[in-house]
Amino acid sequence: MKKVRLLQSIHLKFVLIYVLLILIAMQIIGVYFARQLEKELVNNFRTSLQERTDLLTYNIGQEMVKNRDDDSPTLEEDLKTILRDFASRPNLASNDMNDISEVRVIDQNRRIIATSNSNPQQIIGKKTNDLAITNALLAGTNSDNVFVDQSGQRIRVMIQPIRLQDKVGASQSNSTNKNGKVQSSEEILGAIYLTASMEPVYDQMSNINQIFKAGTVIALFITAILGVFLAQTITRPMSEMRKQALEMAKGNFTRKAKVYGYDEIGQLALTFNNLTRKLQEAQATTEGERRKLSSVLAHMTDGVIATDRKGRVILINDPAAAMLNVSRETVLSDPVVSLLDLEETHTFESLLANQESLILDFSTKSDPFILRATISAIQKETGFINGIIIVLHDITEQEKIDQDRREFVANVSHELRTPLTTMRSYLDALAEGAWQDKDLAPTFLNVTQTETERMIRLVNDLLQLSKLDSQDYRFSRDPINFVKFYHYIIDRFEMTIEQGISFVRDLPNEAIYVAIDQDKITQVLDNIISNAIKYSPEGGTITFSIAQHTHEIVVSIKDQGMGIPKSNLAKIFERFYRVDKARTRKLGGTGLGLAIAKEIIEAHDGRIWADSQEGKGTTIYFTLPIESENDDEWE
Repeated sequence: MKKVRLLQSIHLKFVLIYVLLILIAMQIIGVYFARQLEKELVNNFRTSLQERTDLLTYNIGQEMVKNRDDDSPTLEEDLKTILRDFASRPNLASNDMNDISEVRVIDQNRRIIATSNSNPQQIIGKKTNDLAITNALLAGTNSDNVFVDQSGQRIRVMIQPIRLQDKVGASQSNSTNKNGKVQSSEEILGAIYLTASMEPVYDQMSNINQIFKAGTVIALFITAILGVFLAQTITRPMSEMRKQALEMAKGNFTRKAKVYGYDEIGQLALTFNNLTRKLQEAQATTEGERRKLSSVLAHMTDGVIATDRKGRVILINDPAAAMLNVSRETVLSDPVVSLLDLEETHTFESLLANQESLILDFSTKSDPFILRATISAIQKETGFINGIIIVLHDITEQEKIDQDRREFVANVSHELRTPLTTMRSYLDALAEGAWQDKDLAPTFLNVTQTETERMIRLVNDLLQLSKLDSQDYRFSRDPINFVKFYHYIIDRFEMTIEQGISFVRDLPNEAIYVAIDQDKITQVLDNIISNAIKYSPEGGTITFSIAQHTHEIVVSIKDQGMGIPKSNLAKIFERFYRVDKARTRKLGGTGLGLAIAKEIIEAHDGRIWADSQEGKGTTIYFTLPIESENDDEWE
């Protein structure tokens, strides 16, 4: 698994998210605080300025209605003194000595009569055309505006009318000016024009913001450190469980995740460890079942193939691979219809739908090979089919047995039908009056007797084969001198031979003892020698030999007959097999002699075979086991 990079780490993400949340929270708090603080400072500044302006208005109003004599200072001089003191008085709201830029006093004629400007001569006595001042003089309206001057400073301009009632008091309804004219309490004596810089307020706000920013940076630094530790408390158990998961992926279920606490993450670690234990138990159970299944599949004589729901091979055992002559690694994921060579006749869907046994013929000219494929579906409880299981069973031998049985029945039927048909024909002729014919009757009876003996021989041979096929059949083995026994058999045939055939004996002089069933080996020799005599030409020679080896003797009978083709040589020991069927029947053979000889020799733990050349004759060999250490004891 790839290592987690720093930028992808949940540890970093958690710290960043934690810091960003704190930063956003502080920004929201800071914006709200700054706005409220700005609003409060501006209100305080305006209120303080208003109060000072009200006091200034009162004082100037008092000076404007004051009776003066010739020795008293003039109104302009008094106003100048008041304005100078006012401009130099500190602002309690901002603690700044220089927040008021300028104060002007305008009379009813819109003429500036006093100013706090350092160059009063430039504006004293001049009229102003300011609309706000005109409104204040005429309508008595206050004006409070903020604007930005050319230098970028924010300036607050307050214009306030000077009313007579504001200064005399509410109880005094009328007053007389210096000219003796009675004035109404609503009479406007003039107006005050005041400009004050608001930069000290915003400078104070800027300082407060700087302090807040510095505090934010410190708070974020501390938050980041705390976030790292907090993230570790979360990511460390997660890293531990990740290591555990990697070990589980490798198949190691013995490792346990470390539990750092009993909170939700600790409970998750405990659950993870419990899951690991459960998986270990499940894996052990699954592994046990898998081994059992593998052992069963490996030791099965039948082949097993499993497919997925698309018909691709997902499992094949060794017997199946051997039967199909394929490699397990190369056929996995291949279509099963291709593996079984069924592409032309079947599809996977048809196999799935029919689920019938199929006969697969992989026979060649030299080797028969037939399989039976039994198909069953792999089906879940819900009915969903995941694939199929195909069991392959080698039925080559069974088919061969069935074929041999069919051929055996056909051969027996044919062998019995021929003499029975002949006998019936001759018996019908005798029944119709041929028995009265002294010349024909003996001939017909002789033929009937010959065919009867032929059927008796056939039935006896069949009974003999049946006994040999029986597992309960036992031979009576006795130790005999096989050389002497062989001479006896040859002498018996030599006394009755009539075709002018000569016998040649190539037998050892010393005795060779073997344990045999004398009657059965006599039957073997009779069958072989009879065949040699039947197929030997007149004047031919039959050679009898014995070759002694360490643990066995090899007995051979060689004739000079027509021989057997090589293609037929391996089949002459099969039941009812004849190379020349017409000649064999003519000579009275049943086709079972060599088959009986084979069964008897193999029952004596020996072997029998033939060697032949066409036109030169045939040699039949068979072996019998000996035990040389017992020879002296037998003698």
